[in-house]
Amino acid sequence: MLNRRRFLASTVALAAHPLAAAITAPLMIDSHVHVFERNPRFPFAQGAHPPADDAPPELLLQLMAANHVARTVLIQVIHYRWDNSYLLDVLHRFPGKFHGVCRVNPEDPDAPDHLSQHTADGLRGVRLSPAATADGDWIRGPLMKPLWQRCSQLKIPMTLLAPITRMPDLVPLIEANPELTVVIDHMADCPLDRPDQLQFLLALARFPRVFVKISDLWTLSHQAYPYLDAQQMVRKIYDAFGPRRLMWATNWPVSLKQLPYAKLVELYRDHIGFLNAEDRQEIFAGTVQRIWPFGL
Repeated sequence: MLNRRRFLASTVALAAHPLAAAITAPLMIDSHVHVFERNPRFPFAQGAHPPADDAPPELLLQLMAANHVARTVLIQVIHYRWDNSYLLDVLHRFPGKFHGVCRVNPEDPDAPDHLSQHTADGLRGVRLSPAATADGDWIRGPLMKPLWQRCSQLKIPMTLLAPITRMPDLVPLIEANPELTVVIDHMADCPLDRPDQLQFLLALARFPRVFVKISDLWTLSHQAYPYLDAQQMVRKIYDAFGPRRLMWATNWPVSLKQLPYAKLVELYRDHIGFLNAEDRQEIFAGTVQRIWPFGL
């Protein structure tokens, strides 16, 4: 599990002034986090390579409380592949704290029915991850039409971890499902040195049901914290989509390679300088609440 030293390092800044933090902290809902742990009841998928440290929900809840993050959307981690049992168990053990987004096998013709079952069990969305290589060409294949239609019928969001070069492949699917909420993870991982490719993402702004997570600045940036070069790209996305279609995220615990949880929260709360108070309210909580309502 994540060790005590790492936990303390992530919370020490707020611990110094907990009362002041509680008074001034805005409502924050994290739109993208993973949880997993070594548990014989929920084995990892064959061939999975999870990190040495577990990321259990109990630790996540401690971090959330220490950093005034009210709720979190849990994204099915790849270590379990298409088995969403652990994610469902977490939701049942901690009702009201989380929403969960499942995975289904996009190359399985029964994926729409699996999605219906997961939705009936309480999961609120699905995530697809087409690679940039030929391995991800299924996003253009015949199995996508029924899966996207089912997602639209279920009225749950379609979340995509896809590279920037895959954005044009989404256009026919979005056009065919105009009522479907589509969420693009991590700004489509657009390289900062390829600003021409960012247009593939910005072009989706014409679809009113497409939303973007302005996350993973730390992996895209070539600069030190607070990643001003990546913030310039965030500004372009902000100008195209507007604050009501953007949301922040920590991507914990993947992000621990670069930053502790507290610094991730601080990055969005204190260092995105072009956002006004109304923008922050939308990006911190408003957008997430419209896609994954928590009733706060």
